[in-house]
Amino acid sequence: MKIKYLLDEEEIPKKWYNVAADMPTPLKPPLNPGTLKPLTAQDMEAIFPKALIQQEMSTERWIDIPEEVREILKLWRPTPLYRAASLEKALKTPAKIYYKYEGVSPAGSHKPNTAIPQAYYNMKEGIERLATETGAGQWGSALSLATCLFGLQCTVYMVRSSFDSKPYRKSAMRVWGAECLSSPSDRTNFGRQIREKMPDTPGSLGIAISEAVEDAASHDNTNYSLGSVLNHVLLHQTIEGQELKKQFDMTEDYPDVMFGCCGGGSNFPGMVFPFIPDKLKDKKDLRMVACEPTACPTLTEGLFAYDYGDTAGMAPVIMMYTLGHDFIPPGIHAGGLRYHGDAPLLSNLVHDGLIEATALQQTEVFEAATLFARTEGIIPAPESAHAIKPAIDEALNCRKTGEEKVIFISLSGHGHFDLSSYDAYNDGKLVDYVYPAELVKQSLAKLPKP
Repeated sequence: MKIKYLLDEEEIPKKWYNVAADMPTPLKPPLNPGTLKPLTAQDMEAIFPKALIQQEMSTERWIDIPEEVREILKLWRPTPLYRAASLEKALKTPAKIYYKYEGVSPAGSHKPNTAIPQAYYNMKEGIERLATETGAGQWGSALSLATCLFGLQCTVYMVRSSFDSKPYRKSAMRVWGAECLSSPSDRTNFGRQIREKMPDTPGSLGIAISEAVEDAASHDNTNYSLGSVLNHVLLHQTIEGQELKKQFDMTEDYPDVMFGCCGGGSNFPGMVFPFIPDKLKDKKDLRMVACEPTACPTLTEGLFAYDYGDTAGMAPVIMMYTLGHDFIPPGIHAGGLRYHGDAPLLSNLVHDGLIEATALQQTEVFEAATLFARTEGIIPAPESAHAIKPAIDEALNCRKTGEEKVIFISLSGHGHFDLSSYDAYNDGKLVDYVYPAELVKQSLAKLPKP
């Protein structure tokens, strides 16, 4: 029997938790991409609303969630915490495995947690349209939903490899009234340059970000919206981890290790950041492990340095783990994990040793996802499945040692739009990729030098 831990909708947090208030090492400031001088609030006003800029630069520990935002979040929040009893039984492990399922949102992932407030703040400041990028399509779907709810237009630049392989993501965006374009597109100057230079490119999140930023910067009625990496995005996602702490109180357990997938960094930080004070102040012996693909191993193989957030060099220059802003990873099925860098807040905590990272091959990830689906019934998104594989390995190790650890998996979304990926796995057509070290070396040589 599946054991579910539920909170009442009134238990949705009323404030977001800002980990910047508790960082052992303060963040280095983002830089203006043109001058390489510290970025000012005025620099960001061309593409972001003032409210989000304030959140981006804030070091206040708690920031109020507007009641209008909370009311929409109640459509699916709080999300359930499950005890994976069937998976435990299949693994014959003494460990307890829990997972919090964000796939119950209308868009099928955790992404609406920040899409809703971002659309809200833009609407309040009179913006008519949002431009954004998306990898696998989860963020594009979420922002399309959010702009629909607040009466805004939405233009989504979707990485070409995912645009071609995940048609129903773009179908969902169109249902919610958004325009979805394959990136690189012919809509922007930068997109046209890339198409001419690399006509067969699979695209990348860095390229798609450049297109969306160019779009927003060249239209007065349009702002840019990002689903990962930036401080305010991670702030909004902490609604997950705050709920999770209450739910673990209900279980009378506490995690020994937490696993979550990581691309740019939104779901994983959202789950684990509210537990950071437990490590720092209460000295809890808690491991937090960010799980990424070997095809794009930013945290495990990247350089901790200043780099552009996009390929064209139009986005802010931020201190992060990076493979180089013009690195284009292979077109793996976990399209949401193909970003060249990671969130500065997350990168800082990894650099300080508070958070670990591991990299996985896509065939072992799909093997683990299939076992999860056959025991727990939920088909995970390929991105989310990156957290399942190491959790299973941890549980199997507990079977050897007899340890009764508490293992947590952040299940960030469902894989209903990713079934072609599962077909490829079941047909033996998936290929493992390891990042091309020489190309990364070339890309890292082009980092900005503040």
